[in-house]
Amino acid sequence: MFDELSKYKQGNFFFQATDSLVEVCNLTRDKYGLYLVYALSKGRVELVYINKSGPPEKAGVVKEPKDIADDLRENLLNGYQFGEIERKNSWPVQMMIEDIEALHVHWYVTYDEKNHDLPATVKSKILQIYQGIYGHLPRWNKM
Repeated sequence: MFDELSKYKQGNFFFQATDSLVEVCNLTRDKYGLYLVYALSKGRVELVYINKSGPPEKAGVVKEPKDIADDLRENLLNGYQFGEIERKNSWPVQMMIEDIEALHVHWYVTYDEKNHDLPATVKSKILQIYQGIYGHLPRWNKM
């Protein structure tokens, strides 16, 4: 659905409510970009969330990526979602509430040595494409 993301270094992993998100997450530190979260429930797959890691917001601001705390891994594991609760703790609860069997997380490094595409810009573009197709944002982006 998002051909724009094919040029980036990418990976994915599955997460079940009984897993440790810290253990199954295969992202390394000091990478910036975005991640798409697909919910698997009752034989269906639905894109439920699109998010980005923190800086850079402006081209050329990153001199030493290791100095910026909000990389993809940090954001995915410890960012707040569904209230003031870190994802590693809120996702399992939300999955049980919504009867989601597993999450399939796809991540993309948009800002590195090869690409200098700002995560905020790429996220905005992907959300616009999604909204253009479905007429609304992914449901976890609205919460």
